[in-house]
Amino acid sequence: MLKTFIANSDAPDVALELPTGTGKTVTGLLIAEWTRRSRRLPVVYACPTQQLARQVASSAYREGIDTAVLVGRHADWPAAAHAAYEAAESIAITTYSSVFNSSPHLADADLILFDDAHAGEQYVGEAYGLALERWEAKAEYEAALAAVAPALDGIFLERLRSSQPDPGINNDVGLVVPLRQPGMIKKLDAVLSSFESPYSYRYSMIRAGLASCLVYVAYSGMLIRPYLPPTYQNQLFSGARQRVYLSATLGEGGELERAFGRPGIVRLEQPDESTAPRYGRRFFVFPEFVENVDVAELSRQIVAEAGKALVLAPRTETALADSQKLAQPGWPVWGVAQVSDSMASFAALEHGVCGLAARYDGLDLPGDACRLVALDGVPDQDSLQERFLQSRARVGAALAARVRTRVVQGAGRCTRGPGDTAIVLVLGSDLSRYMTRPEVVAALDSELQAEIRFGRENSQGVNPADVIANVQTFLHQDSNESWRTQAEPALTDYRRKMAQQMPPGTSALASCVEHEIQAWAAATSGAWADASQHAHEVARLVGVDGTSTSGYRAFWIYLEAVWADQAAAEAGDAGGRAAAGSLVRLAEQVMGLGSWVRQMAPFPAMQRSALNSVDAHAVNMIVTKLEAGVNQGKVRRQLDDIYSGLQERKPSLYEPALTKLGTLVGAAAVKPAGDGRCDSTWCWDNELWLALEAKSNHDPTGVVPHKDVRQANDQLRLLAAERGVGIAPVGSATIIISPKPGVHDNGIKGAEPHVHLVPPSALSELAYNVGSAWDDLLTKSSGRSTAELRQLVTDTFNSRGVLPSQIHERLTIDPVGEKNESPA
Repeated sequence: MLKTFIANSDAPDVALELPTGTGKTVTGLLIAEWTRRSRRLPVVYACPTQQLARQVASSAYREGIDTAVLVGRHADWPAAAHAAYEAAESIAITTYSSVFNSSPHLADADLILFDDAHAGEQYVGEAYGLALERWEAKAEYEAALAAVAPALDGIFLERLRSSQPDPGINNDVGLVVPLRQPGMIKKLDAVLSSFESPYSYRYSMIRAGLASCLVYVAYSGMLIRPYLPPTYQNQLFSGARQRVYLSATLGEGGELERAFGRPGIVRLEQPDESTAPRYGRRFFVFPEFVENVDVAELSRQIVAEAGKALVLAPRTETALADSQKLAQPGWPVWGVAQVSDSMASFAALEHGVCGLAARYDGLDLPGDACRLVALDGVPDQDSLQERFLQSRARVGAALAARVRTRVVQGAGRCTRGPGDTAIVLVLGSDLSRYMTRPEVVAALDSELQAEIRFGRENSQGVNPADVIANVQTFLHQDSNESWRTQAEPALTDYRRKMAQQMPPGTSALASCVEHEIQAWAAATSGAWADASQHAHEVARLVGVDGTSTSGYRAFWIYLEAVWADQAAAEAGDAGGRAAAGSLVRLAEQVMGLGSWVRQMAPFPAMQRSALNSVDAHAVNMIVTKLEAGVNQGKVRRQLDDIYSGLQERKPSLYEPALTKLGTLVGAAAVKPAGDGRCDSTWCWDNELWLALEAKSNHDPTGVVPHKDVRQANDQLRLLAAERGVGIAPVGSATIIISPKPGVHDNGIKGAEPHVHLVPPSALSELAYNVGSAWDDLLTKSSGRSTAELRQLVTDTFNSRGVLPSQIHERLTIDPVGEKNESPA
């Protein structure tokens, strides 16, 4: 790798892919020291955290390389160390935040190296965003909310302003584009510029480009930031002769370029997977997949066998709660406060559990320092931007590599070298399900694919005693040959059969990233026509791969419309504004059912687009019901029956509640007669059908059996025959409702694309939103004309997310088979 780097030493941006255990830090230090000595100019080695910076400094000391550790407040930097950096006598070891801030206090560098560059979005993107947490900055949150309120739906705004969150609001994220709302940029600037530190520092990073920023609004907080960081504005970063990115995985779809806002990064990858060094052996255990078990107790027993555990989760509260549950009586339970400087003290403990949030990188616990890492939660919503893109815009293809990398890095915290062995305990139904998704597993290297398959197979169809026995065998390989003679041959066989395959859309995402960066640079400087042109190219290029990237294409078409409308407005071009309106409608069409685009505030002088046919049908059905006269008491009793029925496990109570719920959202809802039929069908004429397969009596452990998936495969065909049509409407889906955290391997392989899995809580949440919508209708519908009723129903259902297209969006997030990013 060093020889390859020398051949590319003049490239302005170079990325080195060095898997865990290959000496990434020392390689980076050698490049830094060689550059410092040969060019006699300042060199910076940047790390995500202060803890990592100190680890790198320790590695440098062992190699005899002089460093200047410059972390924390610049006022506290040792003067001698700072001077040694500026004189090019030592390499500056610092953090990303010292590079990406409003006023870097590092002298211009010839070379900047970024360690763990795959985490760049978290540490670079955050620097170019102002995050307001509701409970930490209540006054600031409310002030910013007031500034963007005109662009939010009235009922959604009412829910955001409520002192107590209602069920479902915590998962809802709205998007506001201030640029196309009259006077909003000026009003938002007045609010944000009035904030004191630390918010004033963050705002200073984006204030010049505020007009290009997006605002993500949720009950829990608000985030104001550009989609991509305008790092070209940072002279320390962009002015360096060369930037080197060190990463365990570089990704294939342009993730590194998006994270750092730099096009054309030259990648120096491992030439062949077969030549890559092994990174140790992991044994994945999925307690959730073990049938009829107390998951918490089994997990606690596994940790007891290992003697110690590192717990990683996206949120602090999850990590600490899991740590308390997994620890044996008398074991110390630590958090970030005890290991902020180093993991050495935790490594020295005989027993203990340490819970950390979002620390998937930079924690080294090799050998016997810790033999178990527990992961809980899918790290796919690290920020409100990620949450919106993942859950609403359905651009998972663009985030997939980032999320996979976090999981892979987290799983490798205790296997730092080829001789290390560690248990990877997979906790929670979300992560357990994520790690069985075909498109997720196929994108991993063959070794990791084999380990996950082996772990999954040894967690399904076994009892807790078998799991503990397997754990003991793995942990005691030095004295028990069973693992070497039985498990390793199976893993070798699996590895040979499993080729790494990038998900659909990867090449298209890579092809458009340069235009993305140029689009945001143009928008940041107010060159709206140029930004629109680049956005057009992004949408064109990303559309080449069809449905796999349709959500991302719709996102960029909408941005093209925003910038085109602004350019046309400034130029007084009425034709250009009409074309921008057409682009909004195109984005909605590409996005498909449940489109977030339709919920966006319209541009000035632009009308909101009409309802699609399925939503219009549902609204008309509800209006007809209201005009015929509704007995309020009867509706409320019906809602009570639905609420209580959906809390039951007995099919005789659960299934009727589903059908009653369907009638309240304008569907023709029935339980089909005959053997092998689903438990309720919701049909909005021949526009959209949902077949609901309720497995409310399932235990919340183990996996959905293959036979249940086979039965679900047939439901739309049976419904089509019953309704006398040849095929189900486009987008129709079959929904398996089960508390089980996963699906049997054969079920995943055999599932048809229309089959999806949701937990019972998804239906309970939907029922609450439907009930809330009907509460509004019952109190506000009296004395209105048909047109007024239609508008009332549309607005009320839309704001609660219970129009048919929105229900479809809510219930089709998790396909049983391979995930297709197409929202339709």
